[in-house]
Amino acid sequence: MKKALKIVVLAKQVPDTRNVGKDAMTPEGTVNRAALPAIFNPEDLNALEMALALKDETEGSTVHILTMGPPRAADIIRDAMFRGADGGYLLTDRKFAGADTLATSYALSCALRKICPDVIVAGRQAIDGDTAQVGPQVAEKLGWPQVTYAEELLEIKADSLVVKRRLEHGTEIVECPLPLVMTVNGSAPECRPQNAKRVMKYKFAQTKSEIAAAPDCMASAMASAKAYLQIVELAAADVDPDETQLGLVGSPTKVKKIENVVFQAKESKRLTAADADIESLMVELIASHTLG
Repeated sequence: MKKALKIVVLAKQVPDTRNVGKDAMTPEGTVNRAALPAIFNPEDLNALEMALALKDETEGSTVHILTMGPPRAADIIRDAMFRGADGGYLLTDRKFAGADTLATSYALSCALRKICPDVIVAGRQAIDGDTAQVGPQVAEKLGWPQVTYAEELLEIKADSLVVKRRLEHGTEIVECPLPLVMTVNGSAPECRPQNAKRVMKYKFAQTKSEIAAAPDCMASAMASAKAYLQIVELAAADVDPDETQLGLVGSPTKVKKIENVVFQAKESKRLTAADADIESLMVELIASHTLG
């Protein structure tokens, strides 16, 4: 019999890397998020769809978002609620600032121990770092089994999930016991769109900081009065961490330099399929160290 599951999706509000300019990095080598447009990390939307599909197949299950970031990161929790999520948790505190994947996964694992989910789903990687490390690191810190590169949920059993993984040279089908951490590829189904009725229902959902910032506005009044509109906000003290493992202090990864490289076609060469043309091209590529 399929049991109801408490599902948490790890999601991240990321800078839109299509619009990276000279102010993209701070002098400390961290991303200057205030200078870039913020979006829902694309593969986290695939993870959200996987979680919602799991919820659809297991009566009584819930899906909540957990995100770590500045107060404006609550936007992606609302976005997820418009698509089918039941609510979310915003992990926000200046003590988390500047965290690399190690410090991020530590903070998230502290929060997850408080939340106690059955299934954790995350996108394979975030477009601002492309490391694909946070999901697996969370699994290791919790001591949970993990399935990476998930593409399709094939079967839901009483105490396990059967998942198809997309690998470089093919696919693999695995069965993993619950509780588990699963990271989802961009090749998985796209997330369902926002639902108009859910937008109307949850558009005033707010965190306690948002309510406190404008206590007299209608949105804050509605959020204060209705529990389903209250996004849970967690500070560092709420998740009982070792503060030496948070933020920049707990981050061994340091960015020394970043360069904005723009490739331009300065000249072109037309080649035929003749052996001489191909040999000439190979000699040129080897000489320029493009090959070899």
